[in-house]
Amino acid sequence: MKAVRFSRFGGPEVLEIVELPDPLPGPGRIRVAVRAAGVNASDWKKRAGLMDEGLPQVLGYEAAGVVDEIGEGVTGVAIGDRVFGFCAEAGAQAELAVLAHWAPIPRSVGFAGAAALPAAVETATRGLDRLGVTAGRLLLVNGASGSVGAAAVQLAVARGARVIGTAGPAHHDQVRALGAEPVSYGEGLAERVRALAPDGVDLALDVAGSGVLPDLIGLTGDPRRVVTLADFAGARTHGVTFSRGDDGRALHTLAGIGELIGTGRFALPAVRTFPLDEVAQAHRSGETGRTRGKIVLVVG
Repeated sequence: MKAVRFSRFGGPEVLEIVELPDPLPGPGRIRVAVRAAGVNASDWKKRAGLMDEGLPQVLGYEAAGVVDEIGEGVTGVAIGDRVFGFCAEAGAQAELAVLAHWAPIPRSVGFAGAAALPAAVETATRGLDRLGVTAGRLLLVNGASGSVGAAAVQLAVARGARVIGTAGPAHHDQVRALGAEPVSYGEGLAERVRALAPDGVDLALDVAGSGVLPDLIGLTGDPRRVVTLADFAGARTHGVTFSRGDDGRALHTLAGIGELIGTGRFALPAVRTFPLDEVAQAHRSGETGRTRGKIVLVVG
């Protein structure tokens, strides 16, 4: 099968499309013929040598495709089913991938849209779960217009929470459409939030980083009511919980997102697609920070 791999660290030019042996699904896993695979910031961080040290490396953890082989003990799925989910190990950016966690793709969703979901909804749900977001709570999401932030807003609203979301002025209409009350980020954030919520907020989820943790602590009144997904150093300095997944993943969200999409309570993120063999250009586009929406590689 064809797959994305790099054998040395560096820029996008180190990425190669190589032939690798077809993977086989072990017990409790399935194999899919990949139709689309998500690209994340962690991919170019790995490629640059900022994360894993081993070489060579294959890339990709989220995929959407058609089941073509089923491992021992797997039930509830059949060959030919359309599914999306997470790879057991890296390797989703390939013609075949083994999934350890998966769910059916909603009928109204194409492969590229489905491949844009796993990381965003899992990360957002994990943050909401850590905070204990429930109906009636007032949540501030810092970074509400990105893929994870937008997912967090919609999932929190679906739980019955009131949400205030930070975003640049150009994205306020988008944030409002997701169900949140938009405020601009930057200096004076706390005052703008208090104009909407004079007593502050119950909980705060930091998706974007940008040094706002002191403001979030001030607005919630307690660092234990703040979770950051983006600011590891700030979390240590201010006593805030930092979640990156090694404290347990919220994989349960894959099974429930289809219903929210079907009932109109969750809108898919914008997607920009690239063919698999243009993965280097996909990295360049993502690293500039100017691409709106989720980058997805289309396979086949």
